Amino acid sequence: MQGVRETSGPTLLVVDDDLVAQARLNAYFTQEGYRVLLAGDGVAFWQALGRNPVDLVLLDVNLPGQDGLSLARDLRARNPSIGIILVTSRSDDVDKVVGLEVGADDYVTKPFNPRELLARVKSLLRRTGEHRPAESEGVFGFAGWTLDLPRRRLCDAGGRELTLTRGEFEVLALLVRHPGEVIDRDRLSRAVSGRDWAPQDRTIDVLVRRLRGKIDEGRADSLIVTVRGEGYRLAVDSERRRA
Repeated sequence: MQGVRETSGPTLLVVDDDLVAQARLNAYFTQEGYRVLLAGDGVAFWQALGRNPVDLVLLDVNLPGQDGLSLARDLRARNPSIGIILVTSRSDDVDKVVGLEVGADDYVTKPFNPRELLARVKSLLRRTGEHRPAESEGVFGFAGWTLDLPRRRLCDAGGRELTLTRGEFEVLALLVRHPGEVIDRDRLSRAVSGRDWAPQDRTIDVLVRRLRGKIDEGRADSLIVTVRGEGYRLAVDSERRRA
């Protein structure tokens, strides 16, 4: 890991075994006011996280040793709140879909425009930091679940908390706030990634599939219904509760 220029901005951890890519991202994000840490493999990755508070990780999928997907999975299990953007050189959707399934928040495909990556970073940091549901949005109950928006927690009927990734939480929160209403993929995508949905983008579908696996609990019918050609809706009523 190389030295870090002192800044007061958010801290990014760039994980890439390509030293040229490291240098370019370091120079670009430092110039934009970010504090940048660098790592070339999984060992340096965990060392950097152990020594420094990190706001967001830019994680290359193809790394020597432990690859980026398994690192993302392990990191998400340890830290539900940290931002994770995967960087992949594959042109198909395999890494993207698997990345979302292991808990990454977003992904970019090489080669990418640094300005686009900067926009993704800013959007994710805004959602993880400044953007939080207002206290007035309160707590909702549905089908035995309790969704606490201000505290960003989902608990079952026994009070056990269920871990959700950031994307899963944003999708569920939007559906629960509008029970019975069909929420289109554009609206869901803006809540999750800050950008409109594209027809080839499977992000929302992956997040919904993961949510179903977590909240349906063996039900014959899913709590989240697919409305073909339109989007998704919560199939049960939700009620606002006292926090």
